[in-house]
Amino acid sequence: MRAVLAEDQALLRVGLTRILETCGIRVVEAVDNAPALTRALGRDDLDVAVVDVRMPPSYTNEGVLAAIAARAARPGLPVLVLSQYVEPLYARDLLASGEGAVGYLLKDRVADVDGFVAAVRQVAGGGTVLDPEVVAALVSGASPNRPLDRLTSREREVLTLMAEGRSNAAVAARLFLSEKAVGKHTTSIFTKLDLPPDTDDNRRVLAVLAWLQG
Repeated sequence: MRAVLAEDQALLRVGLTRILETCGIRVVEAVDNAPALTRALGRDDLDVAVVDVRMPPSYTNEGVLAAIAARAARPGLPVLVLSQYVEPLYARDLLASGEGAVGYLLKDRVADVDGFVAAVRQVAGGGTVLDPEVVAALVSGASPNRPLDRLTSREREVLTLMAEGRSNAAVAARLFLSEKAVGKHTTSIFTKLDLPPDTDDNRRVLAVLAWLQG
């Protein structure tokens, strides 16, 4: 697997590079500014990008804007965004295409090396990973009278874990349910959110997107 890494802090950039390469993910470019990131995201041999939200020159949202532009030009380009703070708007923007293959984690999660690398691999494989704190912020700030109000409390719990990128098996283990029960809840979520029949992975992304747009 080949990755592009964008991080302006030299120590963290070197540390992330070593973590990824130790785990079998080759960092083909490690950049420290938005223009270099934009160029790197155009590579043909790129499998996944790990991108800091805030990049030079303004240290605001250059990183995530470069990622969104790259995904617009190349739909489904796998991008995992790292952020110092919970910024739900960026999660919404990343998922807006409904393509999947995106992730949003707080930088603190990098300390859990296995979890971080698993998130990179999940995004590279087309999955969606959202930091639990981002999910919590989205839920607490959600507006009333949405389609999501059709969901039961259990279905909301299932959708929360789906938003974190968990499989049905992982959701079942977390909620002490059978996988069959989780499958029924998932089907009900899709129905209540008016999501048409499609591949299960794509509908999971659309379900999470519906939540973010709530």
